Amino acid sequence: MPLRLPPLNSLRFFEAAARHGSFKLAAAELNLTPSAVSHGIVALEETLGVALFVREPRKLSLTPAGELYFPYIAEAFSLIALGTQRLPDGRTHRTIAVSCAPTLAVRWLVPRLHAFRARWPGIDVSVDTSRRQVGFPIDGFDFGIHLSRGPVPGSDWSRLFGERLVPVCSRAYRDTLLDAHGNVDLRRATLIHVDTASEDWQAWLDNAGPGDIDASGGLRFDTIQLALEAAITGMGVAIGRRPLVNRELDAGTLVAASASSVEAKTAYWLVSAAGEDERPDLQAFRRWLIQEAQAFGAEASVHEAQSSAADAR
Repeated sequence: MPLRLPPLNSLRFFEAAARHGSFKLAAAELNLTPSAVSHGIVALEETLGVALFVREPRKLSLTPAGELYFPYIAEAFSLIALGTQRLPDGRTHRTIAVSCAPTLAVRWLVPRLHAFRARWPGIDVSVDTSRRQVGFPIDGFDFGIHLSRGPVPGSDWSRLFGERLVPVCSRAYRDTLLDAHGNVDLRRATLIHVDTASEDWQAWLDNAGPGDIDASGGLRFDTIQLALEAAITGMGVAIGRRPLVNRELDAGTLVAASASSVEAKTAYWLVSAAGEDERPDLQAFRRWLIQEAQAFGAEASVHEAQSSAADAR
């Protein structure tokens, strides 16, 4: 006798909403309206005869029944996605889907992709910079490049490179911050913040900055790229992230507003679903990306040492 399954569309709605903790975010991922997702989950709850979510004005959480049900549904969709990806594929061209933060994509990943394509012209690469939470392999991504303090269980993680935080601004703006002794007084600066960054001004101030700077005010942006552009145009001082900001520092479009840099607690990691390396194209991409990161990290270390020596002189 065949198993009786709930409507698969409703299960997909439930999995996405439970993972995001939001009907709105689930709807954005599925290209639906929040109302459609909500109604689909209500239909699922009626079919099952249990409530799966606790709905509050500004909060969505799973009921005990939902907590029990979610791991089974998530694993089921993951198995379907993984099985689909492992089917024999006779196509000449493949596409590798990568999730990556916007600034890292612009400053590091995309400029290197031409080298990958030159070596493997039969493998296409798709880059998504929406910053949404990605589940492997259920969301259709092969890799994610995440900024994290360390690996999270359930996926394969490979460290790419770390960062050092340093305040940066235009040369002209730095001149406006000089005191009578020629030292930069950051207490007079407009601080440029990145709301989406896990480590920003407060992380630098806690480790290297003056203790009497109020980090709550200033300008705020949602990407590191926008914050750096604002700093380049003389709007204030942003937290630069070496080695990604080395290009501007070398060119002089940005200058360090302090000689003190702080090692970030986070690093960039290449993340994928466990077992994905069975595909030759994914093996090639993983090896290539890690080699690129290692070379980039080594170059950055030399650059940092040279900059420190120059500052000492």
